[in-house]
Amino acid sequence: MVVSDSDASGEKDQEPKRASRPVTAAARRERRASARPAGKATAKEAGKARPAVRGASSTESTETVKKGRATPKRDRRQKKTSPLARLMRFIREVWAELRKVIWPTRKQMVTYTTVVLVFVAFMVALVYLLDFAFRKGVFWLFG
Repeated sequence: MVVSDSDASGEKDQEPKRASRPVTAAARRERRASARPAGKATAKEAGKARPAVRGASSTESTETVKKGRATPKRDRRQKKTSPLARLMRFIREVWAELRKVIWPTRKQMVTYTTVVLVFVAFMVALVYLLDFAFRKGVFWLFG
């Protein structure tokens, strides 16, 4: 029987420990920053700059190229659509938003409803007791 060093010492194969999640906000920011791409400056240095503007020769840099004409102004007013089209758009958008909702299970719904009812009963009792105490106090003071 062949016994390895780790078996002989009684230790089992252990996986290397991973770094724990950062606890402080500063550590989280630092971790996020190290995971992000370096940014625009390194992208340009790496030769991944934006494509040249139309009409510019490949020898000119994108900063020195001018368009030669003014940008056309957009019409600020939206075109009026029919009420039926607006209603259909609204329904489509509502339906799309409802698909994103994470719906609770029946058990969660019963739990949430119970918590709300108990809280409401507590608040009603609290307001009733405060009202009763203030009423007695006012009648004692002015009564």
